[in-house]
Amino acid sequence: MNSPQLTTHQHYTAADYAAWNDGQRYELLHGSIHAMSPAPNSKHQATSGNLNWQIRSFLKPKAKCQIFYAPIDVYLSDDTVVQPDIIVVCDPKKIVKKGCVGAPDLVIEILSPSTAKTDWRDKYKLYEETGVREYWIVNPDENLLHAFRLIDGKFQLHGTFSSEDTISIGIFEDVSIDLSHVFEPIDPEEA
Repeated sequence: MNSPQLTTHQHYTAADYAAWNDGQRYELLHGSIHAMSPAPNSKHQATSGNLNWQIRSFLKPKAKCQIFYAPIDVYLSDDTVVQPDIIVVCDPKKIVKKGCVGAPDLVIEILSPSTAKTDWRDKYKLYEETGVREYWIVNPDENLLHAFRLIDGKFQLHGTFSSEDTISIGIFEDVSIDLSHVFEPIDPEEA
């Protein structure tokens, strides 16, 4: 097995990333390796599954767009490979056997305590720079969804939404999601 030596002094490439086969999950941000945290908790997984189901149900008629959920490798440059929680890709040429090559149209990151800083800072900037058209940051613990849309090369906050709201997906003209079906209550003993 080929396992990376986690070091902050090494600049890794997508080719290095592709050669790692130690069974662990990693992301590569501008050549810097980030080990993925342990499996997400049940609230995170329920929120991810509910979002996936809601969006997928609208995509059937829009055959050119596809939804994928983690883990899927998204190759954004020669030294950046990420694994967002959910992506929607409308350019079929970007979908290859190894994952997605280029910016997805919609990226959804669901916050975990260990990933929140990266999702808000590093990935926000990365997705903005690479041309992701819409970026959602979802906080399942607070039942909040922050939606950003790319306007003139910069993310603009479209809004912050709660479980009482319906959100439109900006990359589509006629698709809205009822967030009461996304943020379902989870027994705290189980989370």
